Amino acid sequence: MPTMTITASDEKRVKALGFLRNKGTNNFSGRIITVNGKITAAQNKCLSEAAEKFGNGIVTFTTRLTVECQGIPYDKIEDFRNYIAKEGLVTGGTGSKVRPVVSCKGSTCQYGLIDTFGLSEEIHERFFNGYANVKLPHKFKIGVGGCPNNCVKPDLNDLGIIGQLIPNYDEDLCNGCKKCSVEDACPVNAAKVVDGVLEISSDECNNCGRCVGKCHFDAIEDGKVGYKIYIGGRWGKRVAQGIPLNKIFTDKEEALRVIEKTILFYREQGKTGERLSQTIERIGFENVEAQLLSDEILARKQEILDAQLHLAGGATC
Repeated sequence: MPTMTITASDEKRVKALGFLRNKGTNNFSGRIITVNGKITAAQNKCLSEAAEKFGNGIVTFTTRLTVECQGIPYDKIEDFRNYIAKEGLVTGGTGSKVRPVVSCKGSTCQYGLIDTFGLSEEIHERFFNGYANVKLPHKFKIGVGGCPNNCVKPDLNDLGIIGQLIPNYDEDLCNGCKKCSVEDACPVNAAKVVDGVLEISSDECNNCGRCVGKCHFDAIEDGKVGYKIYIGGRWGKRVAQGIPLNKIFTDKEEALRVIEKTILFYREQGKTGERLSQTIERIGFENVEAQLLSDEILARKQEILDAQLHLAGGATC
């Protein structure tokens, strides 16, 4: 049989569907969106069957918690998509737009402070699906981490969320113990007994929550759940460390609005081909933060979405 000719336009079309050409071949890897890095046993079985029926039987896992089935011929792509659709699975995750959300396992982890699976699923529905047709200057990656251990590296995403537990410290209940159980529990040495009273440095405390419930005299019985948001992180050929907003959000809906405002800001004020980190560097972090903490951008949401911007696309890598 003659080798099938696949044109550049063919390759571009299926790439938009989440199919990436296997180097040196006419076959493709189908990228399946896992929503938050979690799939059911039935979905896992379906993927295995699809990999054998339409590909080379190999399933790989990407660094951003999506799944790829390799070796799918061009003319089997639609059959593959239809087969996995019976278990609610879809392909995609490429282009100059919001990319699939990455989440750590904070929902089940002993250190998790927030429901990372639940939050990342909300983000997926509102911004990956909801903004699927919104063109951006370049790719926009979101990472959700359950605690300051930063396993998923949220601050190396365009936008990252880190779960927080802000300790409620009642100084009046502190007995100034010579061997303080709170001081012993603090992994960053932010809690120290000074002159017979426990002090917690706000500059050093990362709100990991490890001190909560450790005081034998109930000085820190609970804490306030919060969301720390980083913007402008980037990993790749050019690395940029995300910068935290100067506010810890204790209202989940407010944190979600900040995500939306960041996407709208990037669409409106980013230059085509420019990553968010470059936009922030060009405009200035203080300026960007002021816009994200106000609601002016949301008030112009439809105007920003309707604007004819980034028509050429900017995701070059």
